[in-house]
Amino acid sequence: MTAERRAGVLGTPIAHSLSPVIHNAGYAAAGLTGWSYTRIECAAADLADLVAGLGPEWAGLSVTMPGKEAALAVADEVSPVAAAVGAANTLVRRPDGSWYADNTDVVGMVEVLADAGVRPGATVTVLGAGGTARAAVAAAGRLGAGAVTVVARRPAAVEELRPVAHAVGVPMTGAPWTEAADRCRADLVVSTVPKGVADPLADAVPWQSATVLFDALYDPWPTPLAASAEAAGCRIVSGLDLLLAQAVGQFEHFTGVTAPRAAMAAALAAARAI
Repeated sequence: MTAERRAGVLGTPIAHSLSPVIHNAGYAAAGLTGWSYTRIECAAADLADLVAGLGPEWAGLSVTMPGKEAALAVADEVSPVAAAVGAANTLVRRPDGSWYADNTDVVGMVEVLADAGVRPGATVTVLGAGGTARAAVAAAGRLGAGAVTVVARRPAAVEELRPVAHAVGVPMTGAPWTEAADRCRADLVVSTVPKGVADPLADAVPWQSATVLFDALYDPWPTPLAASAEAAGCRIVSGLDLLLAQAVGQFEHFTGVTAPRAAMAAALAAARAI
């Protein structure tokens, strides 16, 4: 396959993104010699104009913060999961030139959490109530969770997640941040808060060894929260695990071929080791 085909990741700031490492390694391993993937600095307000100006060689776009909600508005069709979450991290160019929006964060999260041993009926605590928390609530629903508790500093932010919980059919309650440590007594804890916010919890959480912790951060790693959970015998999933899983879904959307996961994972590991 030698015809030029392009894809890229949109967001701001974007210079730190490891997505090009993963996708370009996948193209090389799959023999897609005409393909390339790059970073594009793009604010949410500029996303629509940028997408409208792309040529026919563009096969798809990965969308990171802060453009995931804006991505829905430029799409001609939206997947059920992206509609439920209210955000899209993937825009796929169709043969007729139209754009299809999906959210591979949710599918990727379901995959990595199921691999970590999360089973139907699990109790889930989500720390934070932002965009990644939306994906976490949706993933909990797809995993058949028994109940979800969202712990956040702002009650209004928790309320904004209720439509997501309703769309995926999972019972959801809110809790104040002062209860965060005790609320980590759950089968699955998902930390979606920014760097440093959960650090004070590291010495306060009464970890149970059967708990799975998914910390969406990966730089620096391990976070104090992840280190404390691992020391208690918990199973740990990192943001790098999700980064790879969601990229695999995007790769297959864009190219239509099975992703060479092992090669993509090896490239990501090598980039992180530098």
